[in-house]
Amino acid sequence: MNKREEERMKKQQEKLEKELARLKTMSVYEEQYASCSYICGIDEVGRGPLAGPVVAGAVILPKDHTILYLNDSKKLSEKKRELLYDEIMEHAVATGIGMVGPARIDEINILQATYEAMRMAIENLQVKPDILLNDAVTIPEVEILQVPIIKGDAKSISIAAASIIAKVTRDRLMKEYDQVIPGYDFAGNKGYGTKAHLEGLRRLGPSPIHRRTFIRNYI
Repeated sequence: MNKREEERMKKQQEKLEKELARLKTMSVYEEQYASCSYICGIDEVGRGPLAGPVVAGAVILPKDHTILYLNDSKKLSEKKRELLYDEIMEHAVATGIGMVGPARIDEINILQATYEAMRMAIENLQVKPDILLNDAVTIPEVEILQVPIIKGDAKSISIAAASIIAKVTRDRLMKEYDQVIPGYDFAGNKGYGTKAHLEGLRRLGPSPIHRRTFIRNYI
């Protein structure tokens, strides 16, 4: 091995050690509740958009496999989220997705719809968790022990994993909607109120996936 290769190997090792140290700081809650067999992270995406569903993810990570680069989904590139999504789905003990659409959001409000999506995600897990690590909220009508963690997607690997699968699931869906409901740039904005989206809304009026209670000020 020449000197250049040695330097490259050294840098890779340093990078790996730095990443493992970062993940360790994000595993404080998982270590705190290590006596629980199944620790489940819960997070949601899509509370703010004008269109599309709110989506919740639930993930029970394995204790014997480390998934590198887990982080708050908002801090990751789309390409990195897609790669991590595949790894999470392959290695997780269990995953669950819950989804509540625009009509239901309009009916019960976004907060209650978020709770409903989270309950669905928990119910869709293949195994029952012993404890839930939630991003900021306590979910009503759930009897499992819950630990709400402010900015949990940046503090817990389990919540970060949940945020990633929820984000990728919702983004993929919004891209599909863009194919069948053109004119709003759903593929680009994912339902958020960008200039292109608002122009489409004014020109075309609301689509079937718009949240009527969210767009009152725009039409």
